[in-house]
Amino acid sequence: MPGSNQPAFDAFLLLSFGGPEAEADVLPFLETVLRGRNVPRARLLAVAEHYRGFGGRSPLNRDNRRLLAALDADFRAHGLALPLYWGNRNWYPWLGDTVRRMRADGARRALVLATSAFGSYSGCRQYLEDLERARAAAGAGAPELRKLRLFFNHPRFIAAAAGAIRAAMRQGERQLTHLLFTAHSIPLAMARSSPYEAQLREACALVLEALLENGIAIESWSQAWQSRSGPPAQPWLEPALDAELRRLAREFPGAQVVVAPIGFLSDHMEVAYDLDIEARQLAESLGLGWTRAAAIAEQPEFISLARELVEEQLEPSRPRRALGQLAAPEDACAPECCVVQASPR
Repeated sequence: MPGSNQPAFDAFLLLSFGGPEAEADVLPFLETVLRGRNVPRARLLAVAEHYRGFGGRSPLNRDNRRLLAALDADFRAHGLALPLYWGNRNWYPWLGDTVRRMRADGARRALVLATSAFGSYSGCRQYLEDLERARAAAGAGAPELRKLRLFFNHPRFIAAAAGAIRAAMRQGERQLTHLLFTAHSIPLAMARSSPYEAQLREACALVLEALLENGIAIESWSQAWQSRSGPPAQPWLEPALDAELRRLAREFPGAQVVVAPIGFLSDHMEVAYDLDIEARQLAESLGLGWTRAAAIAEQPEFISLARELVEEQLEPSRPRRALGQLAAPEDACAPECCVVQASPR
């Protein structure tokens, strides 16, 4: 715990993307997400049908409630007496409402965990902008909000991802297994201004090392980009997931594909529909087996990771743990980082 000369924080805020929880919410939610973006109306309506297939309910809010409960129990067990709050960018509980409630409760300085491990406009900088807008809207007395660092190469993030993959691989029924990492695609213009690609490559390499250390040698693996939503003429990161599955079917006919959505902490609709329904159906139509690794935020290692990120701020002399060739991300992003004003989802 912090000493008298260390920064005092008196609250914790979970900051996330948000999702609808009823069919009537779906179109207003998607219109909020896509406001100001050049996404065809037909694409919006198609995604709305994906949500309606789940009764209009996103699994993300469910997962965040579970995450909050797990964090609360872990914080208490380790003597972190911080009240926990939750706010979303795009739906209830709105971040602005949450920050006003924090101000009313007397919170002065809060640590913020955004549900994104990697640096990009929508995964990092946009959350910083969201926090500034929420503070400005709350007015005088709004708490200081310090976003915790990115954690794509933290040992516990890597351990959580590797553990989920090991469990998924035990479910496979075919002899040849191919490990396929996926992450949300983003426009090339956004990728050029962010460390997104490099951080994902590093995380995948670290997970492979962790698997090898546990006696699992992955001979066949690749990474693909999923869930693009921009105009067809706009270049996005490749290979796209559907193209990668077709390649795998040609080169490894009949293989068991173990899918690790390393770019997602929880079961966004991009996991629940784009992977578990759409991509799975394509894989099976191509003769491939399909097993999906569980969400990283469901792993006990992730709960410990969140606590360690908080403890770093409570104890400034504590070393920032990181693996691989890329350094541990700084607490604050560089001014020129991730400046493209666009969002991948």
